[in-house]
Amino acid sequence: MLKNNPIKISAVSYANTFPFIYGMKKVMDLSTFVLSQDVPAVCAEKLQAGQVDIGLIPLAKLNSIPNAKIISDYCIGAVGEVKTVLLMSRVPLDEIENVYLDPESRSSVNLIKVLAKHYWNKDWTWSGVSMDFPNPSVHQSIVLIGDKTYNHRTNYPYIYDLAEAWTDFTGKPFVFAVWVANRELPNDFLKTFNSALSFGLQNIPSALDVYGQVEQKEELLDYLNNYISYNLDDAKREGMNLFLEFLKELE
Repeated sequence: MLKNNPIKISAVSYANTFPFIYGMKKVMDLSTFVLSQDVPAVCAEKLQAGQVDIGLIPLAKLNSIPNAKIISDYCIGAVGEVKTVLLMSRVPLDEIENVYLDPESRSSVNLIKVLAKHYWNKDWTWSGVSMDFPNPSVHQSIVLIGDKTYNHRTNYPYIYDLAEAWTDFTGKPFVFAVWVANRELPNDFLKTFNSALSFGLQNIPSALDVYGQVEQKEELLDYLNNYISYNLDDAKREGMNLFLEFLKELE
């Protein structure tokens, strides 16, 4: 049946998802699913609109998905520093007045708002961004996520890791994105899907051979093995639930 009606999946297009994509393409019957790779916000938009059946979506969008159900034992998370979800600034924290927000992930945008209010006790103003984002001469303080953070570190002398700040604040891990379905799916498919994700995580070097750039392999190996934490365990679920409680105050 799935060969005639393949499951539509939207996965995040960043390097932290390479192992998942590798596992899906190695383990699953390619005729049973259609995969697109999108920035996190678009993953959520597609799932919300019913354009896909499964999405790796920002945690902050979980409650906006009709019939949302977390379907996997794996996530994109961090226990402390994550390196790719950053508040980057040309001035120290106490001199920041306005922060420009990366539009690609609602979880990161909401995380900085929670931290500003409850951890740093700052009443910053928040700004959207133009097409030239990030431009250090215009955007003095920014939230930037994903692989593009590596290209801008030298432009911003003050860098604050948001996942590390969350763990310092709460003592808990942070969950950025979870695998969510918007309808009931066959148990056999979900079991195979979960096994595929597990396989990818067990073969990160092979995933990077396929999807990573050769000159960045060692850096990406360190990042995926030591900064991204993939198991959606009890501690992450506690951190996830705490964050969702904070989100209610922002609505």
